[in-house]
Amino acid sequence: MPRYDANKIAMALPLKTADASQTEDFESDPKIVKFVVVKKREEQAKEELTSFEEAMLPHLDAAHNLAKWLLRNEEDAQDVVQEAYLRAFRSFAGFHGTNGRAWLLTIVRNTSYTLLKKSHAVDVTTSFDEEIHASGHESVSPATLLEHSEDAQLIKEAMDELPAEFREILTLRHQEGLSYKEIADIAQIPSGTVMSRLARARAKLRECLKARIGKEK
Repeated sequence: MPRYDANKIAMALPLKTADASQTEDFESDPKIVKFVVVKKREEQAKEELTSFEEAMLPHLDAAHNLAKWLLRNEEDAQDVVQEAYLRAFRSFAGFHGTNGRAWLLTIVRNTSYTLLKKSHAVDVTTSFDEEIHASGHESVSPATLLEHSEDAQLIKEAMDELPAEFREILTLRHQEGLSYKEIADIAQIPSGTVMSRLARARAKLRECLKARIGKEK
C-alpha cells in the first residue's frame, strides 16, 4: 500500500474564504479593513484545514484499501482517494457526525463507483434468496477468509473475481471491521441486505478459493 503524503493532500485542498460581510464591523481606512479581512480569512481557512486533517487524514489507509479492492487498479485507487479527500473537504462544513471514517468511506465508495460506471466496469451480483443466504455463514471468521491465508496472492485473485458489491462488503466487514449499521450507511442499503449480501459474498469467495486451490493441486 502506498504511503500517502498527508502534507501533499493538505496542500491540494482549496482554502475556503470567510464571508465578506465581516467588513461591516470596521469603519476605518479601506486598506486596513482589507488587511484585517484577509487576515481573518486566512486564520479561518487554517482552522478549517486543521480540523479536517485531524478528523480525516487518520483514515487514509482505510480509504485506499476500499478504493483498491473496488477498482482493482492501484493507480485508479490513488486517484480516487485524492478526489475523495477533495470532495470531503468541500463538504466538511456540513459534517456534524462522530464517525469520520464511515463518512469518508461513503465518499470513497461513491467516487469509486462513478469511475467504474464511466469505464463500464461495474459488475453486479445475481439475485438470491436472502433467507437462504442470511444464515449459516457468520461462523466464518475474517481471519479465515482474508487475514491468515498462507497464500495472500490466492486470496487477492479470488477477491478480484467477485462482483464489486461483494468485494466492497468483504473489505468493509473483514478488513475495516465496520458494523452492519456502518456498512448499511456507507453502501446505502438496509442492514438486512448487508447480512444477506455478506453471506453471499463469503460463499462466493469460498467457491473461488476452492476452485483455485483445486487447479493448483
